[in-house]
Amino acid sequence: MAASSANALSFGSITHGSKASSLSQARAFGMNVNSWNHLKDFNGLKAVASVNHDSRSSFLAKDSTAALQQSFARRAQNQNQTAPNVFQVQASFKVAILGAAGGIGQPLALLVKMSPLVSDLRLYDIANVKGVAADLSHCNTPSRVGDFTGNDELANCLKDVDVVVIPAGVPRKPGMTRDDLFNINASIVKTLVEAVADNCPDAFIHIISNPVNSTVPIAAEVLKQKGVYNPKKLFGVTTLDVVRANTFVAQRKNLKLIDVDVPVIGGHAGITILPLLSKTKPSVTFTDEEVQDLTLRIQNAGTEVVEAKAGAGSATLSMAYAAARFVESSLRALDGDSDVYECSFVQSELTELPFFASRIKLGKQGIEAVISSDLQGLTEYEEKALEALKPELKGSIEKGVAFANKQTVTA
Repeated sequence: MAASSANALSFGSITHGSKASSLSQARAFGMNVNSWNHLKDFNGLKAVASVNHDSRSSFLAKDSTAALQQSFARRAQNQNQTAPNVFQVQASFKVAILGAAGGIGQPLALLVKMSPLVSDLRLYDIANVKGVAADLSHCNTPSRVGDFTGNDELANCLKDVDVVVIPAGVPRKPGMTRDDLFNINASIVKTLVEAVADNCPDAFIHIISNPVNSTVPIAAEVLKQKGVYNPKKLFGVTTLDVVRANTFVAQRKNLKLIDVDVPVIGGHAGITILPLLSKTKPSVTFTDEEVQDLTLRIQNAGTEVVEAKAGAGSATLSMAYAAARFVESSLRALDGDSDVYECSFVQSELTELPFFASRIKLGKQGIEAVISSDLQGLTEYEEKALEALKPELKGSIEKGVAFANKQTVTA
């Protein structure tokens, strides 16, 4: 699908605008006439007089791109009908990134800064975040950037925030499993979620810090102890597993990447990651060897990057990309888009496990539905893999719960 525009607004390569409606769509972004004159040629990373857009390279999937475009078009139409000469601020969501100076946090902050739905981007870390914020603040996108350093400034960072993203923690190193990260990252997540509970308990909470199979249950227990737990608003970000599955399947089967969607269920480590290749869209046939190879590569993709970087880091860029996609989906849902679906590790009743990754439908209040149909009609390979992952995932969940309950939560 391709689109062209004389004066187009774009998030990455997602075009919002047309020759006939560029100004009216600017109203949807809350721009006044002067702002429009300055920003009418903004297309994400650079100013251009025109932009030719191919959605195959877009940040969101094809359906998500169309939904986002329709959302802005509807909003622009409403603005025209009610106040054709008055411009109201529409990009009104506040996003906080906790761990913003790190390897994931920095590229994630850049991608979120590009979103037309963000009015305030708040960056927190224990050190070195001031320079990151100063750097990002020079990007000519609408959101304001604030920096917050250390525990004394954490509460101010979180005040009235709509979405909190937590990539804080230590990265994986060669020979390190996600479980090796547990003791350090578990304490970090616990401390940060306590602050979220105290300062923005109604926010969507996105947990990236590994091991996600344990840190999400830790976050849930902390929120319960604080009396503010809402299971509809706590998410383990497993989007990277979906991004990888889509990429590897498209490459293997020579498909257009924008058309590919592979649901990934279970958890977010090793064998707990289960791509449902039989549910791939568009429908495609895999040999037994292809299923085996693709499944193992998707499960071990994080290790593939760790080893390739040879001690210099982990999968920071692809993780930032996937996390930013999940942030944008959350913002679209908060903004009223009624057609937002993502995979995420959440409280679930799909299996006997209390937390499970699957496709969910997002809305203004968080999770509107957990999609159970993906678990119906699985292949024999997928059924066996599903049963095989449950003991390991159960142990990781219980480890997180035990950690949270043995620790004292500050009231």
